[in-house]
Amino acid sequence: MQSQAWQSLLVPENEHGSAWEIYHENSKTSRHDVPIDSQDVRKRMDQMWPSLPYEGYPAFALSDQLATFNLSLDQTILSRETARTMSSGSMDLDQLSSLLHYSYGITRSNEDGEYPRPFRVVPSGGALYPLELYFHSSHIGGLRAGIYHYNPTENCVRLLREGDFSRQLSQSLVQQNLALDSTLMVFITALFERSLFKYGERGYRFTLMEAGHVSQNMNLVATALGKGVVNIGGFFDRDIDSILGLDGVLHTTLYCMAIGERVEMNL
Repeated sequence: MQSQAWQSLLVPENEHGSAWEIYHENSKTSRHDVPIDSQDVRKRMDQMWPSLPYEGYPAFALSDQLATFNLSLDQTILSRETARTMSSGSMDLDQLSSLLHYSYGITRSNEDGEYPRPFRVVPSGGALYPLELYFHSSHIGGLRAGIYHYNPTENCVRLLREGDFSRQLSQSLVQQNLALDSTLMVFITALFERSLFKYGERGYRFTLMEAGHVSQNMNLVATALGKGVVNIGGFFDRDIDSILGLDGVLHTTLYCMAIGERVEMNL
């Protein structure tokens, strides 16, 4: 029954073009577009959480002691590669804090700006920051095994589901071993309305772009920490959304990453 309900949301190919073509045309900016009033933008922003609070769930403060990288920026960029083999290994709280902060953390205040929402380490259309970060791990020192949400506003993570869900996550991936051979799995999700209310369908494009910014930061930070990374597009969206507790429409998973210990292959 549920699969039939999802089928009703799919746009079939027709003589007017495939769904991607229709979307791409609809998301183009026109000279005749009327922008939303800045006061209305600020009002809507005030009604939205800058990051989901998950109040009542156990909170674990992240470290203010961020990692010192041994690689320069150019060395890090040139060293980034998809890890062909990894092992689960372990990660300490300082490394996790660095990974999350440098990927989507807050950098500076914007109290005197027109839209007083703090800036982060990535560019965001209208500084609306429509993304959320979740991760699963049972290999991080100081944290219990489970599924966590990152709150950059409070610089903490909250435990949403306790337990090792590696096997369940592996069944949600095309390459199932990635959930078993990694230290942690990271999920970039989107609350589209944070961007759509201002930019309409163009806002969907901005949200996807932002996910790319975040994932590249995470790749570079993990590389600088000496970790291996695999960027994952082959996942069963509804399965991951269900594990994370997302509705799958207004809030859904865009991107996954597996991060673990590099394993050198003897050729």
